[in-house]
Amino acid sequence: MASTIPPAPSAPPTVGFDLDMTLIDSRPGIRACYRALAERTGTYVDADLAVSRLGPPLADELANWFPAERIAETAELYRAMYPEYAITPTPALPGAREAMAAVRARGGRAIVVTAKYEPNAKLHLAHLGIEPDAVIGDLWAEQKALALREHGASVYVGDHTGDVRGARTAGAVSVAVATGPCDATELREAGADAVLTDLTEFPRWFSGYCSDS
Repeated sequence: MASTIPPAPSAPPTVGFDLDMTLIDSRPGIRACYRALAERTGTYVDADLAVSRLGPPLADELANWFPAERIAETAELYRAMYPEYAITPTPALPGAREAMAAVRARGGRAIVVTAKYEPNAKLHLAHLGIEPDAVIGDLWAEQKALALREHGASVYVGDHTGDVRGARTAGAVSVAVATGPCDATELREAGADAVLTDLTEFPRWFSGYCSDS
């Protein structure tokens, strides 16, 4: 373990997790929703391209396909369509449940902090039977620090360089998983304290983190 990682707190730790491409592989569902949105609106959306760059807020992606004056209404439509198209096709990523279990085995709390619209984030987790202690949505990159600080999270796990920035802004240890659009090199260069291949490696990392406290 890197010597620069601060030790775990003496109290049971709180660990934050990102959602899309960290806990869940939302690409199949989001792809289906974008295709349905394109059909509904008559506007071309390259759904395969869109799902290759998940992480930033929905409005950022919609800006690539819709004029500025239509983004707010289109985002509202997308979110309304989302439960029908995106929940069922979306699986948990390998190690997601085990990662949360590892936190709870140490008496800690596991929370989800995501840029996704919060009601839809909760639908994903309920459908998959994943039960975090709290779900906070609609926060991206540095904004995630608001929730991480409020809940006293000492670790934040995500797949995007924006998640690394959120963790560092909150003063939390940044654990990055290379399961999303950013590869391991990008995540390290962004300042991640630890880079894992996926969440199946998290329990071992977390055990070492807690043991070093």
